[in-house]
Order: sequence, then structure tokens, then C-alpha cells
Amino acid sequence: MPQRNNVQHTTYRFEWDENKNQQNIKKHGFDFVDAERMFDGIFLFRSDTRKDYGENRSIGIGAIRGRIAVVVFTERDTETIRIISLRKATRRERKEYEKAVQNELEAG
Repeated sequence: MPQRNNVQHTTYRFEWDENKNQQNIKKHGFDFVDAERMFDGIFLFRSDTRKDYGENRSIGIGAIRGRIAVVVFTERDTETIRIISLRKATRRERKEYEKAVQNELEAG
């Protein structure tokens, strides 16, 4: 992912559709509440350009209680992030994240 950022979630409000959250829990085993933790640590993200969603979406990779996960989100405004989906990272995504973490540790 081309962009990398450390973001403190205390500067953001998070929102989501609760019905979508319940579907996500059943399908992926992740509650959207947990996505907030991803924004506290090393967090990789890029624009989601796979198709036109009618809004600017981003895809992020981060850690939730030791598990690497992928979140799709949109920034509603400068203070609000809307969670769209949350799932376990693929092997390729995990390797990408682990490499970024190693680079951060080496950079000090």
C-alpha cells in the first residue's frame, strides 16, 4: 500500500451501519468496534479505486489484538470515519504489514 500513517483515533469519531456490522460479524468474525484499534498503531492505507462507489473509500491494514485485519472505510468529514467492512488480512496483506512494521522498528 503506498501510504502509511500513524493516526490517533481520539481525534476521530467512528460510525457504521449496525445491520452491516452484524452481517460482518457473521461473515468475518470482526465487530466494527474493533476497527477503532487499528487507527492507534502502524496503519497502512490507500484509496480504494476498484470501482466507483459514489464516495471516496480507503482500504487499510492494521492490527487488532495481535491479528492483522483489513478495513474499508470512508472519511465523512475531518473528524468522522465510517467503517464499511472489516476482515482478516490475506497472507499477502499480512506480509506487507509485517514488512512495514519491521521498517518502522528499524527506523526507530
